[in-house]
Amino acid sequence: MATITGIWTSPGRKSARSVGHERRKAIAGFGLEGCAHANPPKREVLFASKEHLDSVNVAPGAIRENLTVEGVDVERWPVGQRVRVGEAVFEVTMVCDPCHRMDELRQGLRAELDGKRGILARVVESGEVAVGDDVELL
Repeated sequence: MATITGIWTSPGRKSARSVGHERRKAIAGFGLEGCAHANPPKREVLFASKEHLDSVNVAPGAIRENLTVEGVDVERWPVGQRVRVGEAVFEVTMVCDPCHRMDELRQGLRAELDGKRGILARVVESGEVAVGDDVELL
């Protein structure tokens, strides 16, 4: 079973910071409460696989994902897949290709993250998500 191991928001655009939370509200048509990187409608929430982060030696939250998931390769979820986490439901909108900002974290990281950055989703049902919540494909 896949579970949420990290919840992250960015306090400001281009802040290069992620703030960790034990729980956060996912808001339909917006993203995670308080996250400055939400860009509706397709780029509301970024899911990343913990195993992918571990494979490139990057700490959870560093690539500015919103939800770190352990136990599944999120990049295998097809566009349109609905996912329940806690009280919220998300719908996969697109793969998130690594951008030039990844090389600001570490030179060459952009290339290392190819096929591993994660997937973007929109919130279709608002609700609270928490560290430890199961991730259920609908």
